[in-house]
Amino acid sequence: MSTTTCQVVGFLLSILGLAGCIAATGMDMWSTQDLYDSPVTSVFQYEGLWRSCVRQSSGFTECRPFFTILGLPAMLQAVRALMIVGIVLGAIGLLVSIFALKCIRIGSMEDSAKANMTLTSGIMFIISGLCAIAGVSVFANMLVTNFWMSTANMYSGMGGMVQTVQTRYTFGSALFVGWVAGGLTLIGGVMMCIACRGLAPHETTYRAVSYHPSGPNVAYKSGGMKASPGFGPTTKNKKIYDGGARTEDEVQSHPSKYDYV
Repeated sequence: MSTTTCQVVGFLLSILGLAGCIAATGMDMWSTQDLYDSPVTSVFQYEGLWRSCVRQSSGFTECRPFFTILGLPAMLQAVRALMIVGIVLGAIGLLVSIFALKCIRIGSMEDSAKANMTLTSGIMFIISGLCAIAGVSVFANMLVTNFWMSTANMYSGMGGMVQTVQTRYTFGSALFVGWVAGGLTLIGGVMMCIACRGLAPHETTYRAVSYHPSGPNVAYKSGGMKASPGFGPTTKNKKIYDGGARTEDEVQSHPSKYDYV
């Protein structure tokens, strides 16, 4: 998969995941009434993060918001905070990833800057997905705990001979939407981080060789080329090539690659 394709696919998955997180946070069916062994079916109750609703068999639905904050359970407030943090981080990552797309050129932005922006947005998407998954999982764990506690209280009277009527809640559709949305956001962030490696410029080091015309005052060595002033008696009319001493006549009779410019 090319870098551009990986980046675009991760961007689209992150958009879908963020939209799902927003939808799940605003939905009312985080917990729904368990109708198993329920003697009363004319009223259906369900709750969300922000309000509780009652739907009658006639089709009339009445919802009541949670007007208090301190009176709510601490776990519910934690789920609210996790979902809001996930949405905010996802929105910031979405804005950053728009400018980081390789198919969009803004001014003279270099590829290294796009690579850093892609990595930043990918990390934000990953954290956003983890917050959404954590929030939904915490709420689901709270539902499971309350469900089994309510079940135990229903059969506690008279040694289990008398069944008391008590409302139990089970998983709502918003939980599944939140899990899927968090997974999509997480996968999109991972793909953005993978695409960052392809956007980063690769530094290539070339080994350069300098060529100069040969002359009586130039000495060649195996480690490179060094020009000597030629005032000394030992270097006059002599050349050193590949660590061995040769006279000027020998060099002229056996031309080397350094003699051609």
